[in-house]
Amino acid sequence: MGAVVLTAVGAAVVYAATRPDGNDGTVTVNRLQDVQRRAEATRIAHRRWFAARKADLLRQIHAAKASNEAAASPPQLAQSGSVPEPQIVRRFIPFGAKRKAETRAYAQRHYGISTDKLVDPKVIVEHYTESADAQSAINTFATDQPDSELHELPQTCAHFVIDSDGTIYQLVSLTEICRHTVGLNYTAFGIEMAGFSDQQILDRKAELDAALTLTRWLRCRYGIDVHNVIGHNESLSSPYHRERVASLRTQTHDDWKHADMNVFRRKLAALGGC
Repeated sequence: MGAVVLTAVGAAVVYAATRPDGNDGTVTVNRLQDVQRRAEATRIAHRRWFAARKADLLRQIHAAKASNEAAASPPQLAQSGSVPEPQIVRRFIPFGAKRKAETRAYAQRHYGISTDKLVDPKVIVEHYTESADAQSAINTFATDQPDSELHELPQTCAHFVIDSDGTIYQLVSLTEICRHTVGLNYTAFGIEMAGFSDQQILDRKAELDAALTLTRWLRCRYGIDVHNVIGHNESLSSPYHRERVASLRTQTHDDWKHADMNVFRRKLAALGGC
């Protein structure tokens, strides 16, 4: 029979023998090498799966820890008491367990984070409602239905809506993620202003003054730079923009174009620092 070779591959044992007819076991060796290759590929796949699972679990742990810390210790003014809070009417929309779960699922799909909490915000995004008053926007945001544009849950929302007379309504807690700007919701406050165009709002002193006062208070409270106060139309240029869904990576809106936001930012800077 010739020599017998015993080789262990993982849990498998393969016998290769030199036969009297001169066959040197080449076919068996090739099979052995194929088994070895498949075993190594399986080990690599397992290692990658466990590494990815570990990374995902660590992300969830860090997100949960950050959320708990944010809930336990809400961020304070960058310079305590330096900028007073404007008059705000709290008119919170329904944001219960179901909507929070939908927000976590949205954040996972779009940002790779499983949380409904707005932790360490870096951006303030200005919008207009495309309606005559604040109430129509509030009514839309309050319904937890798929939005009319992207057909996703939860429904879109903004943290604040400002009416044409300058009344500021807060709709959502400052610790919650709101859907108002693709690519930035995980790190941005949203402010909606009643109106149909940038210029219309720039010409309304009461509404514009309220928007500037609110924005200054928010940016000073959370240490947000003036250049990170942006219009929705500027969202793609923000250094904080990130989007996992490829079809949405260039999605934005027309409200508050760059030229008009330059006017807004100059007025904001003129109010003074923090």
